[in-house]
Amino acid sequence: MKILTASEMQRIDRLTTECYGVPSLTLMETAGRAVVEFLSSQFESLAQHRIVILCGKGNNGGDGLVVARLLRERGFEPRVLLFADPKVLRGDAAANYERLLPSGSPEVIANAEAWQATAASLTGTTLFIDALLGTGLTKPLGGFLLEVVRHINTTFSAARVLAVDLPSGISADSGELIGEHMRADFSVTFTAPKISHVFPPACERIGEWVVRQIGTPAEALENDSSLTLNYTDRQDVDWIATPRSASGHKGNYGHVLILAGSIGKTGAAAMAARAALRAGAGLVTVATAKSALPIISALGVEFMTEALPETEDGSISLRALEGERLDKLVAGKTVLAIGPGIGGHPETAEFVRAVVNKYSLPLVLDADGLNAFAGRMESFRKDLRPAGATVFTPHPGEMARLTKKSTVEIQAQRLAVAREFSQKYGITLVLKGFRTLIASPDGQVEVNPTGNPGMATGGTGDVLTGLTAGLLAQFPSHPVGEVATAAVYLHSLAGDLAAAELGQPSMLAGDLLEMIPEAYQSIVD
Repeated sequence: MKILTASEMQRIDRLTTECYGVPSLTLMETAGRAVVEFLSSQFESLAQHRIVILCGKGNNGGDGLVVARLLRERGFEPRVLLFADPKVLRGDAAANYERLLPSGSPEVIANAEAWQATAASLTGTTLFIDALLGTGLTKPLGGFLLEVVRHINTTFSAARVLAVDLPSGISADSGELIGEHMRADFSVTFTAPKISHVFPPACERIGEWVVRQIGTPAEALENDSSLTLNYTDRQDVDWIATPRSASGHKGNYGHVLILAGSIGKTGAAAMAARAALRAGAGLVTVATAKSALPIISALGVEFMTEALPETEDGSISLRALEGERLDKLVAGKTVLAIGPGIGGHPETAEFVRAVVNKYSLPLVLDADGLNAFAGRMESFRKDLRPAGATVFTPHPGEMARLTKKSTVEIQAQRLAVAREFSQKYGITLVLKGFRTLIASPDGQVEVNPTGNPGMATGGTGDVLTGLTAGLLAQFPSHPVGEVATAAVYLHSLAGDLAAAELGQPSMLAGDLLEMIPEAYQSIVD
């Protein structure tokens, strides 16, 4: 599902009318009907509510006028406040003003004095419909509309508020809050979510939001290459749950080689291996420092292990590259994953860089595997694998080290940083955090909606590494960006299931492992 800016939405609406023959007045009518249908489904006792509809002078206000008329046609008696002189209404908004008149004229609130005279009479309102500004706002609220919003927010704190498109005062084009805004319990938006529906902190002020289709054909969005921001939903990833062939065997589902683990960090390697198996990989081998191997082996009986020479700190030594030992180990494998618990010893970091730049297998790089390239991205061979076949999975701190920026800078410009880094180095970048981003070299970026703060615990990144590698092993011909998107969605969905069962504070990374089967099943269902 595409995520749009206000200008992109306007362009899509024009395209819908000019190229697909859907009149703009029909789009507005369908939008208003969608709001009414949402109200009917959300409020079983809608007739018991005292409803006030706040309408601005633009198209958002026109949507509100449609809502008012349709509610009246259903026997409700909403109070309608028009915050503009009717003479300034244009186009579809003016047409819907005329359509409303037979059931009663709106009350005109054209200035602060009119609002102050009306505000006291709103006592007892239980449901406000905010159709003042919608997606058109580009600067902070001011004037008497700011007074209106403040009054409703403070005086009617017990009333429910449904925003048409967006709460008034929130900009469609940014996750940042540009000023005071209408609080909202629900938002009904049309065709596609806007940036502020998705990114914090604005997305946390929108309330529960839904997208309703109003007549734009799906191909109008999907065939537009200029629309590069996407919101992942279940239908985007359900291909991973395709039933397997009755004659399938473990050789059909790939063999993942994981270079991971060191003394003191053995659990990370084991969790990555178990996650790859839970993802459905046919075979998994963990190659690790010799003294770490017995502990890792004891943590899982389904994966294989291979001992490698080690440093004095108990991490993988550069000597593992001597002779043909690693070449033979890599031979026949489908996917290579490097990093979980591998350690930060300088010799191990050199080993990581050498392996990444030697073998052309699809690669997942995480944790200290990423840190091996901190300040050294100029040494990364972007030509070794097809575009996107290398997957980096950094958290913001690791991303900061890779880009020589601060973590604050990364968090302030996550989308731009992810897209630029992916395109510059030809990799699939998974920038973890709230609303994890999956950026592909073609400029497309997926935004993941699943996950919760209970996943902020050690080891969850190792689980993601294994999941990603396991899915890559099974679907070698599938676009890597789509595989990484599915892995992130499945991983965080498992986290949501764990939180529902255990509560967020008590969650462990191992709980995600146990919830992966249920997450898979919920995608099928």
